Amino acid sequence: MTQVMAMAEMLKRCPECGSINLSWNRDKGEIVCKDCGLVIEDKMVDFSQEWREFDSTEADKKRRTGAPMTYTQFDQGLGTEVGQKGDIFRLGGRDRNKFFRLRKWQYRISTAIERNLKLALAELKRVSSSLKLPRSVEEESARIYTLAVQRGLVRGRSMESVVAGALYAACRRHEVPRTLDELSEASQIEKKEIGRTYRFVTRELGITILPSNPADYIARFASALKLAAETQSKSIEILEKAQKAELTSGRGPTGIAAAALYVSALMHGEKRTQREVADVAGVTEVTIRNRYKELLDKLKLEKDIKKTKKKRRK
Repeated sequence: MTQVMAMAEMLKRCPECGSINLSWNRDKGEIVCKDCGLVIEDKMVDFSQEWREFDSTEADKKRRTGAPMTYTQFDQGLGTEVGQKGDIFRLGGRDRNKFFRLRKWQYRISTAIERNLKLALAELKRVSSSLKLPRSVEEESARIYTLAVQRGLVRGRSMESVVAGALYAACRRHEVPRTLDELSEASQIEKKEIGRTYRFVTRELGITILPSNPADYIARFASALKLAAETQSKSIEILEKAQKAELTSGRGPTGIAAAALYVSALMHGEKRTQREVADVAGVTEVTIRNRYKELLDKLKLEKDIKKTKKKRRK
């Protein structure tokens, strides 16, 4: 809906006579009451396009704006490229050499920050693609890394570790469940180094990040273990009870989520070993076992598991 239509929708009634019989003159940009003749709004701007397009080629010729700004490019997408789409090869020999020299100088980025961003953002896209992260997370992580470079936070640290830390911070902000182990595997950086860099960058940039919700990991773990939808729903119920009983505070979200899924699988008669669940969640069997015992003791779930076993025997 354009601004004009939104304005007419807000007005609805004439302020003079209270009539709803309003007329919108597109040519003059006016809204007029047909009953009393009051000009309610004038000099309105129409933001719709004034040209028509019938195919993509014609649209490209008539469009007067480029791609939107993005932090995933070192120049935020505002730069131009010399000799794009093979235009150089249509020129003669002397002009072609001239534009080849221009393009070579264009690739020679002037500032150190731009050179750093060009290399780092390429690495960021590679890791993001490996982890199958959404576009919003990639954009946010690129913004965080750009701020870190501008404030000199990359000095003394490897570019790859700061990229991984920015990606992890963006995942946490957008509630996209990715563990440090997954980031470590994709970026080939040690887990401890990523965590250390992540904490440093978020502290220096003043980024507030809420604790991870264990329920965010349930869908991924259940899909990897090929569990039924009922098992997944029951595990979320168990996590809600665990949060009310304060069993999730001070514990890793992946461990408590995996344990809840393991308990739910036992309740629904879907056999999965603690080793299988631990491998999917990226934790140890000891962690699964400890969280499993806590859930059984505090939430008194042992009776439900016994009932399931009796039903299966019958």
